[in-house]
Amino acid sequence: MTIATLEPNTNNDFNQDTFNTYVMNTYGRFPVTIEKGSGCRLWDNNGKEYLDFVAGIATCTLGHAHPAMIEAVTKQIQKLHHISNLYYIPEQGELAKWIVDHSCADKVFFCNSGAEANEAAIKLVRKYAHTVLEFLEQPVILTAKSSFHGRTLATVTATGQPKYQKHFQPLVPGFEYVPYNDIIAIEEAITNIDEGDRRVAAIMIEPLQGEGGVRPGDLDYFLRLRKICDETGILLVFDEVQTGVGRTGKMWGYENLGIEPDIFTSAKGLAGGIPIGAMMCKAKCDVFEPGNHASTFGGNPFACGVSLAVLQTIEKENIIQNVQARGEQLRARLRSITAKYPQLFTEVRGWGLINGMEIKADIDLTSLDIVKKAMEKGLLLAPAGPKVLRFVPPLIVSATEIDQAIDILDNAIAFFE
Repeated sequence: MTIATLEPNTNNDFNQDTFNTYVMNTYGRFPVTIEKGSGCRLWDNNGKEYLDFVAGIATCTLGHAHPAMIEAVTKQIQKLHHISNLYYIPEQGELAKWIVDHSCADKVFFCNSGAEANEAAIKLVRKYAHTVLEFLEQPVILTAKSSFHGRTLATVTATGQPKYQKHFQPLVPGFEYVPYNDIIAIEEAITNIDEGDRRVAAIMIEPLQGEGGVRPGDLDYFLRLRKICDETGILLVFDEVQTGVGRTGKMWGYENLGIEPDIFTSAKGLAGGIPIGAMMCKAKCDVFEPGNHASTFGGNPFACGVSLAVLQTIEKENIIQNVQARGEQLRARLRSITAKYPQLFTEVRGWGLINGMEIKADIDLTSLDIVKKAMEKGLLLAPAGPKVLRFVPPLIVSATEIDQAIDILDNAIAFFE
């Protein structure tokens, strides 16, 4: 089997060596310099065109250079871009109202990223445990193995993947891990941890695991999870950083499961690529008070103005209907690929426009190999672990672009036969 390589691009004015000299080495970057974008397409600084099925890792909701975003950015930057949360910010209030009106939430806290949103959720859970569940002096949050919740110290501890935690010990106490979609494991963990003043205060989980291999939650599992939380007073926290804002074919991932969380978080697609994060909760766990939590940049007029434009565009242009239709088309085409190459792939899974195709575990081929070869041929994809290809195009992707992407993918995979 031939493994793909991708040679550095040297025919350009941008100096990658200079970049690497001054920027910390925290990313394994592909040797490509993206210069501009439009819709679902990107161009590098040599003029090569790519179909973008990464979308800034499920972030560029409306694609690149969308007119609604250009208008919102221009309008807001000319008016007011930042003050601080010492004052009332009308754009923040409007955005919070939109989210509450279109979700199960009663209150919203704004920050700058998914990790910060999850940090806010963790802090809210702990205060709730200490003040409402007064007997909980050592609250425990259960999270799932193979989960991903962020890169800060608390969220990397919440992440159920040891590879992200290596060399960052001591980790934050108060987290335990259980297998995903395994209700027996949840029940046993609650029973085993329930001793003295150390008890489970919350279950923090993704409705679909993104970085963990694009693994959707089982309906029966989540229905039972909600029942357990209702019976015990444990809070149910959903990490919707990757699944929120229409990505799954519903406005929020939890809508695919027929239940509502007590707390949920959002970030990536919330402003279409402008940095923003949000933590939403129901009234019963709205226990933050002034001084408990804050963010200098969180909820500033610029980010909120753009986010509101993105959400209103999704609603006005019926983009979620496109997500549903294009998602079905994409999964059908990907299944045709797995049928064509049964020696390479096992299954296709996902919701809406977050989908994964799994490579057989016993062959010498990784998702990164295919990503590199597809990139050479003009299609941008992202891995979701070493054996899963992830497909997260902008939510505005067309039927023609889905077909074009699969044709490029087919051509790339043929290289590995």
